[in-house]
Amino acid sequence: MGTAVATAYTMARENEEDGSTVFRPGTAASSPVRTVVALALWLGAIHFNLLLVLASVFVFPGRIAALVLGTQLLFMFAPVSNTNGWGRNIARFICKHAADYFPITLHVVDYNAFDPNTAYVFGYEPHCAMPLGLWVLAAPMGFMPLPKMKILASSAAFYTPFQRQIWTWLGLVPASRKNFSYYLGAGYSCAVVPGGLREMRYMDHESDSEVAFIRSRKGFVRIAIQTGCPLVPVFCFGQDRVYNWWRPGSNLLVKIAGLLKAPAIVFWGKFGTFIPFRLPMHVFVGRPIEVTKNNQPTMDEINEVHEKFVMALQELFNKHKYKVGCPNLQLQVI
Repeated sequence: MGTAVATAYTMARENEEDGSTVFRPGTAASSPVRTVVALALWLGAIHFNLLLVLASVFVFPGRIAALVLGTQLLFMFAPVSNTNGWGRNIARFICKHAADYFPITLHVVDYNAFDPNTAYVFGYEPHCAMPLGLWVLAAPMGFMPLPKMKILASSAAFYTPFQRQIWTWLGLVPASRKNFSYYLGAGYSCAVVPGGLREMRYMDHESDSEVAFIRSRKGFVRIAIQTGCPLVPVFCFGQDRVYNWWRPGSNLLVKIAGLLKAPAIVFWGKFGTFIPFRLPMHVFVGRPIEVTKNNQPTMDEINEVHEKFVMALQELFNKHKYKVGCPNLQLQVI
């Protein structure tokens, strides 16, 4: 699958002196219009739905408003499949033309350490306003030598009309324990953001540090041990700058957002839209951390593997921050 998809766009691959394999995706034939359409399909669903709701309340006549809201409800609950041929074509279109927008680079520390017949748990940090760097690990991109890949995203995204269809076609699934275990057991590698939406509470405009809220997040480690899947630390530099954001000071709003499993911030990009700022991002994939399969791991076993992951993430960050021009950036693991 990876080879067939990779022919949809050009991809520069090179080996660096330290042994890392570097991918720089891009499309020579992409047009600005197609790029904007790809970004709108990928990232614009929330803004589009909000616009439809506001128009239905304040602009559209009653019948049209009812039709629009009914259509949104239909797309909110209608079954969707990632094997849909039309949907897979849309996913390829998004990957092909969105790739030309971001000056993003994927660095794989040890490309040959990954076995196509093994499922891995990728622990991606940080979340920021939106973990956009995760898309380079999506199955339609075909960069990693892994034939099957799923990205676990907030379940709230899969109750958003149109977004749930697009993200499913891109290979994303709701982040639940059931899905996590099921897909690993079926041979899929899974990428998850352990810190999740909670990390947004610690974002700071004035800070010269990144935050990984993972000290108490050990569920992904437990599932990795139960399924015997190696853990892989992943860190993205530059992601914190692709959106501006504002966090409400009201604790009530934060609690409501938490109950809805929705972001506790408002974020925007170019011209106040969903289009992110075109700034460089560097995604570093570390070496796999082997685990011993155990269906009922003890807390001591979980803590031991979790600490290995934290240390590997910190090492990945500290070693490569100089390469991307962020020598003074610090990583807070809380």
